[in-house]
Amino acid sequence: MQAANLTIEPNGKKIFFASDFHLGAPNSQVSKTREQKIIRWLDSIQDQASAIFLVGDIFDFWFEYGKVIPKGFIPFISKISQLRDMNIPVYFFTGNHDLWMKDYFTKELGIPVYHNPIQIKIGYKTLMVGHGDGLGPGDNSYKFLKKVFVHPLSKWLFRWLHPDIGIAIAHAWSGHSRISNIEKDENRFLGDDEWLWAYCKEVEADSHHDYYIFGHRHLPLELKVGTNATYFNLGEWVSQYTFLEFDGNSKPALKTFEG
Repeated sequence: MQAANLTIEPNGKKIFFASDFHLGAPNSQVSKTREQKIIRWLDSIQDQASAIFLVGDIFDFWFEYGKVIPKGFIPFISKISQLRDMNIPVYFFTGNHDLWMKDYFTKELGIPVYHNPIQIKIGYKTLMVGHGDGLGPGDNSYKFLKKVFVHPLSKWLFRWLHPDIGIAIAHAWSGHSRISNIEKDENRFLGDDEWLWAYCKEVEADSHHDYYIFGHRHLPLELKVGTNATYFNLGEWVSQYTFLEFDGNSKPALKTFEG
């Protein structure tokens, strides 16, 4: 097994994982209500947290120009800045909606940003954590589009658009996403066709991890991977408000924030 990308000691506290906030969608008013709930959740866990992982699609769109970032989200950014001032490590992963995240959070707030799944050692347990887009079998059209979007030439060309134009185009594109069309019931359990579950099985056959933690599916899941591993999907914060809590010893628990 490869060395862990990250090692965390819980020290009697807990590690928290959440994903798919989709801040900014479907409009400013609805997003602000969701943002306030996320901040209340962060308030509720800060005294218990030894680390917080935000596992992709935190923003429904994010692009860092040379001197400009998307407007809004000040309460949320202020809250995670406060968490860092309290010496609580916060880790970001990019998702398919905020894959153009670069180094703003790293430089301004000391928050690492990961673009691919990483291996984490927590206590005696080994975890694989990532957003999950583009992994596993199928979805070849998205995998192709992702290669186009993350190519340096694509980012360079987009950067030359005025932010008002570029961000408007991005929000129009985002309108076709599952988060903006949740009434279509695209988040049903797919059984053996759950591609992230299949991906976990492929990885587990080659290298053991106790827990696999991903987002992207917008569906809270806890599924066995072989005999000694478990795959968790974190769900989303548009209607479910689910997160994962882990103390480094007991089995991680999917929970719902009711506050």
